[in-house]
Amino acid sequence: MKKKYVILIPLILASFIHLLNPVGYPEVFFDEGIYMRRAMNTIDTGNPQEGYLYDHPYFGQILLAGVLQITNYPPDTSTEPGSLQNLYLIPRLFMGLIAVLNTFLVYLIAKEKFNCNVALLSSTLFAVMPYTWVFNRILLDSMLLPFLLASILLAIHFAKPQSKMWIAPLSGIFLGLAIFTKVPAFVFIPLVIWLVFQKRRKYSDMLVWIIPVLLIPMLWPANSIVLNQFDLWIKDVLWQTQRSNSILEIIGSFLIIDPVLFVLGMTGIAYSAITRNKFVLIWFVPFVAFLSLIGFKQYFHWIPIIPILCIGASIWLLDIPKKIRYLQSKTIHLIILASLVVFGLTSTILVITHDISLNQFEALSYVIENQEENSTILASPVYSWILYDVFGVDNVPKDYAMILFGPVNTEKITVIADAHFMLDQNRGEKLVKAYNETQSIIVFEGKANDFDTRIYPYTNMRMNIEGFSIDIRTGEWGKQ
Repeated sequence: MKKKYVILIPLILASFIHLLNPVGYPEVFFDEGIYMRRAMNTIDTGNPQEGYLYDHPYFGQILLAGVLQITNYPPDTSTEPGSLQNLYLIPRLFMGLIAVLNTFLVYLIAKEKFNCNVALLSSTLFAVMPYTWVFNRILLDSMLLPFLLASILLAIHFAKPQSKMWIAPLSGIFLGLAIFTKVPAFVFIPLVIWLVFQKRRKYSDMLVWIIPVLLIPMLWPANSIVLNQFDLWIKDVLWQTQRSNSILEIIGSFLIIDPVLFVLGMTGIAYSAITRNKFVLIWFVPFVAFLSLIGFKQYFHWIPIIPILCIGASIWLLDIPKKIRYLQSKTIHLIILASLVVFGLTSTILVITHDISLNQFEALSYVIENQEENSTILASPVYSWILYDVFGVDNVPKDYAMILFGPVNTEKITVIADAHFMLDQNRGEKLVKAYNETQSIIVFEGKANDFDTRIYPYTNMRMNIEGFSIDIRTGEWGKQ
């Protein structure tokens, strides 16, 4: 195969993995429902700012709403589980296409900064290793990644002697959009500004680059000022920084999902420290330091550094023959590399080919078909936006937690008690009451229960808790 066509290998693999079963695996996560709800609100009202909550900037819902609008969303939908499941098809396909684009950008970055061999191996690892399924979720971290990668790629191009000046502000625009999608992307400013500075070592280049980086995200607080809600913006931004948990929790989650990539990637980081590879270290260290110190962390927060873990892993894997004598045989070395890729691909296929979200839509179908008049439905955002946006059901809070901040206006309630609801009961007594004062009507068991989650790669099912048991409960709410 000619060298110019080798990029097709990771692209074909990424397309297969991300577009094969976009809705069936992974299950639909709580936060995905939030971003779908906000995108639908943007379509319905033309206002990307939903209510008074300023937890994240709103470019993510603008982007998602644009995709939904282009596809004439929502499609005609019945109450059949398969039809309800298709409501997540367009957004999940969009996320899959973003993942394929990210694979291409990882290849280009590694090729420009290192060489074709590093580019091919790193983009292939990015495409096939089990962590890649996380990119299919409708999450801001996945949405910001192509903007971040494009900014880095353009900065690398700008550092070349014959590059054009317009590349610098364009790189800044892309990083500005990444930050406007999710604020923690600002920690990559040192990396990109260092790349930009390589060209002429002039502060004027940095100034041209940083103007859009700062101005674009400023639209978020500026909008809150226009709406006379700047105090709410300050309050919510500070609240986001004050929530915290240990980084050890998400290291554990990474090891559950993809222990091989974790070990390969961290070895690559250590190797980069030994060889003083500034590009790898400036990408990795500031983000992990930020992640360790500030904010509530979840396993998908690793997303922005997965590309550099793959690149770092590829660098040391390709350098091994220089250090270990018996690996100087090209045949042995290629067998080892091919084995890693085959292992990753096989592990990923073993989990992504299962439909573990179907029971979520079977539960939703049951609730829609058996809804009672004058009954409040308490459900996570995975379901709530479908109930009121698609089917026009009344008495559906945006989120079951809304009952903590206001009254329930009906005597009867229906609770979709999934795993997330059960975990959230410690948020307030009313959620405990909603569970205790209702009776189980039917339980929908998910296919995720069919696997021994102690055995790899089925350990990945542990990160799909909302695809396990879903208990539909009804009862009288009583006096508040």
